Amino acid sequence: MASDQREDEAVAFTRELLRRVRRLEIRTSRVADDLFAGNYKSVFKGRGIEFSEVRRYYPGDDVRDIEWNVTARTGYPHVKQHVDERELTVLLVVDSSGSVGFGTAERTKQEVAAEVAGVLAFSAIRNNDKVGLVMFTEQVEKYISPDKGRRQVLRVIREMLHHRPSQPGTNIGNALEFVSRVLTRRAIVFLISDFHDQGYLRPLSVAAKRHDLIAVRLIDPREREMLPVGLVEFYDSELGRHVLLDTSTPGYQKLFKERLARKRADEARDLIRRSVDLVDVYTDESPVDPLVKFFQLRARRLG
Repeated sequence: MASDQREDEAVAFTRELLRRVRRLEIRTSRVADDLFAGNYKSVFKGRGIEFSEVRRYYPGDDVRDIEWNVTARTGYPHVKQHVDERELTVLLVVDSSGSVGFGTAERTKQEVAAEVAGVLAFSAIRNNDKVGLVMFTEQVEKYISPDKGRRQVLRVIREMLHHRPSQPGTNIGNALEFVSRVLTRRAIVFLISDFHDQGYLRPLSVAAKRHDLIAVRLIDPREREMLPVGLVEFYDSELGRHVLLDTSTPGYQKLFKERLARKRADEARDLIRRSVDLVDVYTDESPVDPLVKFFQLRARRLG
């Protein structure tokens, strides 16, 4: 009887997972078709990213391609030539730690991260690019090597919805060091996390020099402001302990908002200094709007 019950539970779980994958596929593939195809291509396909050779500058060449060392040595302007790559690699590096399972809105950060990853993955395969997945906590827990096609995207979505992390904490540095080991060529890397971590700036700098690195920061409403509901016992899912706080005092409210705003500003400054683009996605809002805005702003900046 017990084995039959376990089998029935496994079948029910599998069916529910497949339904969730299908719903997410429909929603994210439609967004990729309607909104992202053109923007994705202009942002990531507009210029080749593989360096080929240096040649003399001709009127009309993009001044951003000037090779200053050769120009200074020869006394004549020279530009870098790039190979126009038809195929890029997109790697989704997704935080699966305890804090990402948190959510006070209709969806958790994990569910929003899966939707963001689905949109980006479908955008990639629409342009015949490869897409892969890294899921991490304190360690890298899952790696799907980059590949093409709808089946690959569905595998990525399924793993994100199904995965149960073995560790509660976060180590972004470890994940980025892993990325630097497994990717031998320049790639587009989306780091999707709530960034509840420290000590990751050095590996982030290394990864940003090797790859086109974009940070997608997941933010829950309670990470912007706390409702004044009196004494509240909080559980820190990463530290594994309870804390009792009085949320109704004006001093706590003010201090809470200031600390969170300062933390987000410090994170943004650290990322920008290292040439990492930042997209903030709020769990109580559609993740599509900030992604579209990012693609549009970046297209204009590169245009």
